[in-house]
Amino acid sequence: MSRILLTILCSLALVLLFAACGGGGSKSVPSDAVARVGDDTISKTDWEAVIGQARRNRKATKQAFPKQGSVELATLRTNAVLFLIQKSEYFQQADKLGVKVSDKDVDDRLDQIKKQYYGNPAGQPAATPAEMDKRYQAALKQQGFTDEEVRQGLKLQLVREKLFEKVASDVKVSDDDVRAYYNSHKQQYETPAQPASRNVRHILVKKKALADRLYAQLKANPSLFPKLARRYSTDTSSKVNGGTLPGGALKGRTVPPFDKVAFSIATNKISTPVHTQFGWHIIQALGPVKPGTPAKPTPLDQVKAPIRQQLLSQKKDREFQDWLDGIKKKYCKTIAYQRGYKPAPGQDPCTKKGTSTGAATTQ
Repeated sequence: MSRILLTILCSLALVLLFAACGGGGSKSVPSDAVARVGDDTISKTDWEAVIGQARRNRKATKQAFPKQGSVELATLRTNAVLFLIQKSEYFQQADKLGVKVSDKDVDDRLDQIKKQYYGNPAGQPAATPAEMDKRYQAALKQQGFTDEEVRQGLKLQLVREKLFEKVASDVKVSDDDVRAYYNSHKQQYETPAQPASRNVRHILVKKKALADRLYAQLKANPSLFPKLARRYSTDTSSKVNGGTLPGGALKGRTVPPFDKVAFSIATNKISTPVHTQFGWHIIQALGPVKPGTPAKPTPLDQVKAPIRQQLLSQKKDREFQDWLDGIKKKYCKTIAYQRGYKPAPGQDPCTKKGTSTGAATTQ
């Protein structure tokens, strides 16, 4: 359960990657700041807090913190700068679009998490708020995080969710969209063809001599079939049912020699021993062959709602991603770094393709 806290905090960089950009901005950066993005300044205090959080998490989870002068430490320092730039850009955009996240919103989401991850298992009495909070506090300690850090992480998640809702609020899916998708994916929306089937039972043994002896007994007294199957059959899935195959035999789904006999003998007839790779079978048909059915398309009306929801989700994702791409281009022109804090070219998300290895994420 404690892993949810790590997920909340460490996922923030992933959801914010759209905004982190390398600088070239002309604005000066104050001496007590590590970077400037748009109209906002990233303070050294905030940067040191991110590094401190990483240090505490490593210690709590018994992982060594990167050594001074190591590539890993340099990457961590850069990631901290990029993370704070991402955070700043998100909040600047939220302000411009009138997106608000209240303390109550954060409290409600945290309460939801506590109930989901720190409540009692199903079937037990509901955990009290005090019990859930105690488990939550223990998880915080185990991961080296503070309650305030989790709340800040949740606030960022909620800001992103509300930005998504705002940006994609006008996205619609028409009936024509639904129909076109249905027509091009009909195979996904049909009842599969079903093979012929038959209710049969069998006795499976390893030796032909035993199979011949059992067949002789059954020929003399067919009613012995369930008793002999329970005693001698090596097919554990059917012997407990007196040899009856669960669900019956499906044509083409059993090995060919068995399939051929099971679907050709007369109802109630008991076959002579049939050899397959599994041994020797004595088969009895308990009913007539039930014909198979062809694939049957599901009417559009029955699947219209889930198709519409799927398409709506996809269109909203594309709309939001297009918006994010536009924001990235915008902020890439506004960022300036304090000396010693600018990402290396390979870690700068705004470096042109071909000269960058992609955006770094927080540790």
